[in-house]
This record gives sequence, C-alpha cells and structure tokens, in this order.
Amino acid sequence: MPEFSVPASFTVGEFDNVAGTVFDHERDDPGHVIVQRLVDGAWTDVTCAQVAEQVRAVALGLIAEGVQAGDRVAVLSATRYEWPIIDFAILAIGAVTVPIYETSSAEQVRFVLDDSSAVVAFAETDDHAQRIEQLSDELPALRKVLRIDGTAPTAFDVLAEAGSAVDAAQLDARLAAIKSADPATLIYTSGTTGRPKGCQLTHSNLLHELRGAKQCFPEQLAKGEKLLVFLPLAHVLARAITISAFTNKVTLGFTSDIKNLVPTLAVFQPTLVVSVPRVFEKVYNTAEQNARNDGKGRIFEIAANTAIEYSQALDAGGPGLLLKLKHAVFDKLVYGKLRAALGGNCHSAISGGAPLGARLGHFYRGVGLAIYEGYGLTETSAAITVNRVGGLKVGSVGKLVPGNSMRLGDDGELLVKGGVVFSGYWKNDTETAAVFTDGWFHTGDLGAIDDDGFLTIVGRKKEIIVTAGGKNVAPALLEDRLRAHPLISQAMAVGDQQPFIAALITIDPEAFPGWKERNGKSAGASVGDLAEDPDLTAEIELAVKEANQAVSKAEAIRKFRILPVDFTEDTGELTPTLKVKRKVVAEKFAGDIDALYAKSGD
Repeated sequence: MPEFSVPASFTVGEFDNVAGTVFDHERDDPGHVIVQRLVDGAWTDVTCAQVAEQVRAVALGLIAEGVQAGDRVAVLSATRYEWPIIDFAILAIGAVTVPIYETSSAEQVRFVLDDSSAVVAFAETDDHAQRIEQLSDELPALRKVLRIDGTAPTAFDVLAEAGSAVDAAQLDARLAAIKSADPATLIYTSGTTGRPKGCQLTHSNLLHELRGAKQCFPEQLAKGEKLLVFLPLAHVLARAITISAFTNKVTLGFTSDIKNLVPTLAVFQPTLVVSVPRVFEKVYNTAEQNARNDGKGRIFEIAANTAIEYSQALDAGGPGLLLKLKHAVFDKLVYGKLRAALGGNCHSAISGGAPLGARLGHFYRGVGLAIYEGYGLTETSAAITVNRVGGLKVGSVGKLVPGNSMRLGDDGELLVKGGVVFSGYWKNDTETAAVFTDGWFHTGDLGAIDDDGFLTIVGRKKEIIVTAGGKNVAPALLEDRLRAHPLISQAMAVGDQQPFIAALITIDPEAFPGWKERNGKSAGASVGDLAEDPDLTAEIELAVKEANQAVSKAEAIRKFRILPVDFTEDTGELTPTLKVKRKVVAEKFAGDIDALYAKSGD
C-alpha cells in the first residue's frame, strides 16, 4: 500500500509556543474584538488587549501560587469564556493544562487528578469544587481548588490579588523559556477498555495543527470571521479550533447551552460552525419534523432529495437546467430557512469526531452550506485529514493536513505520522509501545485511500462485528443512515457471533410528540408504551430498509428492537461528544439484545 505525504509550507521553531499569540495580538492589534462574551443575555465585545490583561493576571497569580513550568493544572468546566483565558495563562507559564469534562463522575475526576499529579484545579461551580475537595485526602499533589463561578471570591479574583505582588517580568521569562518540544496539555481518553490514558501533546503538536488548519482554511480562519464554540473544550477538536481561531483573529463566542443553540446561533451569527455530526443531524431532523407537523412533510422530502441530487450533480459535470430550476424554487421555500437555523451568515462548516455520512454531506452542500468533514484523534491533536474549499469529496474525511503522512496496514488499519501526532501516553510505556510501529501510530480505524489521497473511514477496528457466518460488518454506515431518520435518536447495530445483524433503536424525544399527534396516539403514551405499536414499528422498519440499501444482504439489519429510553450522556450511554459507548449499551441492554436472537429459527 503506498504512503501518502503532504509537506508543510511552514516551520515550527525551537522556541515557538501556543500562548505567545495572546501578547502578540495585544501589541499588534489591541482594539480588535477577539471575543464576544455573553453577559446578562447580551453579547459584549472583548478586545485583544482585555484578553491579554486577564490572561496575564491569571498567569501571574499561578506563579504566585507556586505553579512551576511542567506542573499540571486541571480545568473541570463546561465551555465558557473563562476556559480559554485559564488555558492560555497555564500555557504561558510553561505549565500543562489537564482538561476534565464537567460531566465526569467523581471516580473519573479522582483518577485524572491523581494520575496527572495536578497541583491546582479550576472548578466551574461550587458543586464541581466540592466534588474535588471531597477527594483531597486521595490527592496528595493537589494544593488548591479555585472556583470559576459560584461562591466569592472567584478564581480570577483570588489570582489577581495573589499575582499583584509578582513582577510581570517573571511571566515574560517563563514565556521566553518555553520550547516547542515542551508538553502543553495532557488529555485523557478512556477508549473502550482499560483505564483512561493520558495523551501528552506538545506545543509543537498544537502548532502543527493550527498552522496546518490555516493552510487548509485560509479564508475561514481569518480576521473578520466569527466562530461560536459550543463543543466541550475538554475535547481536543473544540480546543484546537479555538486556539487556531484565536491565533488568526477570528472573533469567538462560547456557550454550553446546547438546548438553546439555534436561538443563540441566530443572535451570534457565526460565519463558521464547527461541530460533531449529531448537531447537523439534529438540525436536519428538526426541520423535517417541523415540516411534517405542519403537513408539509412531502414538500420537505422532495426538497431534501433535490438538494442531494444537486450536490451529487456538482461532482458529475454539473446540474442540468431542470434541476437548477427546482433547486432555485426550494432555495426560497426551504433551504434559506435551514441556513437561518445556523445564524444566517454561516458560509462554512467543519465536522469531526464521528462519521457524518455521505447523504447528510450532500444534503447540506445542496442547500448551500458545505460541510468540510475531517478525521483525527486526541493522539493527532485533532484533525490529521480534512476536506477543504476547492478540495471536497463528500463521504470522505479529506486529504492530509500539511506536515503529515498516512498509509494503510495489511489489515486496512490507518497508520499515521507527522507533526500533529503525539509521542506517547503519560506514564504508560506499555500502551505507547503497543500503538507505534517504526514511528507509525496505529489509529485503530479501518480506512480506504483513493488515488487522489482522499481518506474514507470504514469503521473502528474494535467495533467490527463478526457474525456467526464469518462476515465482517462495519456498523457505522448502517447507524449513520438510521440516525438520518427524524424519529430516530440513536442506533446501535449488534450481531457479534450471531446468525445475522440486528439493531437497537431509540426514539428522539423531541420528535415523538409530533409523531403521536399525527398518528392519533395518546399524548401521554411513552416510548415504552408504544415500542411494539404497529404504526411506530412500521415507520422504523422503513428506516431500516433505507439503511439496508447501503450494504450487502449479509450485512443488512434483519431485526430491530425499539428501546423505551434514549441514550444520553447523563445515563452513561453517550460520550461528551455524543458517540455511543458500545460496551455500556451492550451490557445495559443485554436482555434486549438476547431477545432479538431468541427463537429466531436461524
């Protein structure tokens, strides 16, 4: 299998670092509005000079608290304005940021703080702080817990006071001493088995990521553009894109209020949206559901198919006159409303973290919002491949980010190396040795690379289902197509060592009330009450038949089961980036899986 490499047109110097850009902006463009911060319901401008002032105050405070270069400092918080301020301050003094999802359990928090030997922890709320303080006896390295919000004095107040006695020259000296090879962040990834692993990324790794991203998106990552960050900043994708956008003077906004995301987008009006596929799926499904509720379901269906056909035609010589006319009509009736749901000014979107699916990719490009899907892992500092303007192949995850290489192993596993690839897991030589061969990192994903260098992900190596008949089935394609149905929230294909493929299906709680009303069901009926209702099962069966069109007969879903509850992060079935935890679901719904194969007669 040939090796694909894309050289970088940039270099990373020995003393380059991620945090210096904060003070470069302060010097070169102090009045530029680099952030719009939500204060009492209103978006308030924050300039480069104001951001630098706050970063400096937090950094000097951390120096006063005795934080040394190389020390780990944890941040347990949802996405909010203070997060990147704290992050830049930690990085500016040569320390290492350890992000923790605010939804983490007490045991997960304890493990990360203990394993990283964090000396200071920032906690978003009093509740988060108490969660950490209750573990203090088990965390000998932890010296201080600071509250971002909640009981006064807050972290910024405490650190501003402590840092007032520190000479600002100490910060300058710390910043000047940072080498690009120094660690910048320690991000824990649990994987599917075993204890969490700490991915140690250097300043060089992150600089390769953000400079590579700038080469891929020169117009999107530029002064005058706007980005609303709503993914968890504990996740490498949100973090990397935030640092990259900040470096390139994109105006940033932050929110963790996903339930009110659409109205927030309408007010903030971003030019660029970066998300995981589930958000794009929800925008599509909500639009379709609303159309059905208004008796316009058939119109939406024709409009959606027209958008997909239009996008596909762009790759095959261009749309004909009739298709152009149909597209123009639906642009006024339907597509404009969908673009408005993302704020009205959005001209580009980037998707990562999970497969988007070709159908959704064609749909969005067809309505006038191209989604540039990428691929990466925490171990690759976020994206290592991405589609880009003028180089988009829907259904693929794009070409290499400059400065990196890839090839496929004998079994089809994607192997990568380059500037964005980490050097190893924190204090875990065994796991590190297991994922590297001759400098190539084993991603654990099965891929295909075409002659033009576009990568397509087939599925996770560990998630491949092997049926009793020996058929290898990658579940992602089936699951992506099922989730495209407006009534389906989540889907998980099963069938390992079984005679056929089956699926567990959950119903979207937002779409369910409208479906009940349209189908004459009691408003008070739960999903559990209607799990075997002929109308509901018939609709899901149609979705299953649609999904099965993408695979061979041996890979097709033969049976399905509607679960009475949805998968959520709170109940443990979803990760913070809304991916299904297959092992958890398999254990929790073992009885339902058994029922799919009981008395099957196969």
